[in-house]
Amino acid sequence: MFRLILFEPEIPPNTGNIIRLCANTGTLLHLIRPLGFELDDRKLRRAGLDYHEFAQVTVHDSLDECLHALGRPRTLAISTRGATAYHEHRFLPGDTLLLGPETRGLPESILQSMDPAHVLRIPMRPDNRSLNLSNAAAVVLYEAWRQRGFAAGG
Repeated sequence: MFRLILFEPEIPPNTGNIIRLCANTGTLLHLIRPLGFELDDRKLRRAGLDYHEFAQVTVHDSLDECLHALGRPRTLAISTRGATAYHEHRFLPGDTLLLGPETRGLPESILQSMDPAHVLRIPMRPDNRSLNLSNAAAVVLYEAWRQRGFAAGG
């Protein structure tokens, strides 16, 4: 089963879309505070529709606390600053995908603390900034799931 961590997400509809994504792929979702919204936000519920009951969402006070609770899994950051394209990476069961906040991405300190081979990028046209957070999560998560043969539970 894959896990997805959103570090300090800011926009409720993006997180709502990702809740729906996780429900449909059997992915566990972890949110790192501070959140840019309340979990009962109307926009969050609307974007996730009725999928909240099918998704496992856990909120943590820090990334370190989250990673400790997960047993220090192999963590793959998704960043425009990554050297390896996501589709060139071999995903393994239990991989954890880490995405940063919508307006600024993952802090440099987090990226510097990671193995550079575990910082993945999504190819796009030159001079473009980034994809929408929920789109980026879907692109990478579905590639990881595809590589695992769409096995039940990611």
